[in-house]
Amino acid sequence: MSSLYQSTTRTMNVDAPLADNTSAEPCFLECVEKYYDHAAKLSDVKPHQLAHIRAVDAILRVTFPLRKDNGEYEIIEAFRAEHSRHRLPVKGGIRYAEEVDMQEVEALASLMTFKCAVMDVPFGGAKGGIKINPKNYSVSELERITRRYAMELHHKRFIGPGIDVPAPDVNTGPREMAWIMDTYAQMNLGDVNAAGCVTGKPLNLGGVRGRTEATGLGVYYGIREFINYPEVQEKTGVSGNMADNTVVVQGFGNVGYYAAKFFKENGAKIVGVSASNGGIYDAEGLDVDALQKHYAEKRTFEGFSETAEVLAESIKILEVECDILIAAALECQINMSNVNEIKAKVIGEGANGPITPAAHQALENSGKVVVPDLLLNAGGVTVSYFEWLKNLSHVRFGRLNKRWTENAFSQIVDLVEETAGRTLTAAERKAVCKGAEEQDLVFSGLEDSMIQACSETRVTAEAKKIDFRTAAYINAIQKIANVYEESGVLFM
Repeated sequence: MSSLYQSTTRTMNVDAPLADNTSAEPCFLECVEKYYDHAAKLSDVKPHQLAHIRAVDAILRVTFPLRKDNGEYEIIEAFRAEHSRHRLPVKGGIRYAEEVDMQEVEALASLMTFKCAVMDVPFGGAKGGIKINPKNYSVSELERITRRYAMELHHKRFIGPGIDVPAPDVNTGPREMAWIMDTYAQMNLGDVNAAGCVTGKPLNLGGVRGRTEATGLGVYYGIREFINYPEVQEKTGVSGNMADNTVVVQGFGNVGYYAAKFFKENGAKIVGVSASNGGIYDAEGLDVDALQKHYAEKRTFEGFSETAEVLAESIKILEVECDILIAAALECQINMSNVNEIKAKVIGEGANGPITPAAHQALENSGKVVVPDLLLNAGGVTVSYFEWLKNLSHVRFGRLNKRWTENAFSQIVDLVEETAGRTLTAAERKAVCKGAEEQDLVFSGLEDSMIQACSETRVTAEAKKIDFRTAAYINAIQKIANVYEESGVLFM
């Protein structure tokens, strides 16, 4: 059973303030809409285009029966939202969680549209989810759920390399993407581009090297750029030298772990980390890899270090002393109930929507800087774009030019050795002449994309004298409006 319908347009309130301390904290969808409306009124885009950009294009809701391993039946509910099809395909993850509902996927799909626009990734935004707790199901049950969901998406034309390309999200990963790809391929025999129907796949099935680390690495690149801007240093007092900064990471999943890992590898001191069942703080610094290994084995931070303080409430990690705070857990974690306890100078949104609008305004007013989610955690979709390109081109990045590059560098080294009268050691020659592997090219492309997006956001923020979140939204809105304007927008 399924229902497919166009989303009803929620009224755009361009006069509403970003922060409204007289009302209850908004839900996640309302947060996204508040941020959008605040930026929209500062943009130069026409009102009818703003209303169009704001609305979700289409939503799919399906229910289907699952025959469990014990012979009993259960009805599964699932969703897929396509926010904007101004660029195709649309792109967005699929999450498995009991909290999944239509409102959540609408909000996340909207955010995906703006992320892609900010990063100049030529996709529209989408998001999907299945309303289950995956811990309550066997692997075979999860496979049946996933494959049936993929079939429903295919029947309603909500999946395809040129239509809608899902990716991993909360409680999903390469395994689920492999099941979806295989189901799609079986229903589209002869489609040589079938591998491009999803990203985040295992390497053997067309995945790309570097996708696992991408979002966390993007978080590091983004923060690195912003703390080197003189205006950020002047406002917050943060140092542009990464080695001078202490970092706290809320969330120790894929994004949080890799963000912490790259911060540490580049000189920062990781003083605090939290997971769903608690946190750990050590002013002397934490060994991220050792901590991750300990937590993976014990599922607790207890017993890791005699000098570290273990926090029973994971959310309390947000309130410890640090220079940089990465909120990489859940939505609405920083709100009006705890915003005055935040001591970090720079707050980066590694998760989607971790700061409510009123809390965001309070942080900015108190001299702190927020680096927003639609920019900072867009590393995942950027590298997903690279994987999609790899699938359509049917060739591994670096395969055609790696040896040519090494041979060219080797000839240059030969000339240098002859001129200088010194021969490089084998190790030195190997380092100098190394051609780029796929992961090298993926990381390079991600870094370049983040630098460009951060720079564009900074320029808009300075020109309009606004915060970075509003600037990023304005840039996204303007880019989307340009697509509609220049294409002629039939029927708009």
